[in-house]
Amino acid sequence: MLIIKSLFIFILAGICEIGGGYLIWLWLKEEQPVWYGILGAFILAFYGVVATWQPSNFGRVYATYGGIFIVLSLLWAWKIDGFKPDRYDIIGGLIALIGVCIIFYAPRSAQQ
Repeated sequence: MLIIKSLFIFILAGICEIGGGYLIWLWLKEEQPVWYGILGAFILAFYGVVATWQPSNFGRVYATYGGIFIVLSLLWAWKIDGFKPDRYDIIGGLIALIGVCIIFYAPRSAQQ
């Protein structure tokens, strides 16, 4: 159950970070209304709160976010922005995901 909860938190945080950043991108680069940027800023601030819900230390949590965000960013770009990941994007994303799962979910003693 702990793994499912932490995966949900990682995905929620990823959506907040990528979604908030995307709204700011649209505001500044695609000339969308200023409220896109304001909403994006609030969503990015919420991302900072969501990250604290993880049951591990800061370094391990943020290292794991990095790999998960790689995969979520590729999915976002594919589904929202029309970018088609190629096989190297997919291979790289899978390598990153495997790496962060080892970092975050490997069994450790209670002192680590």
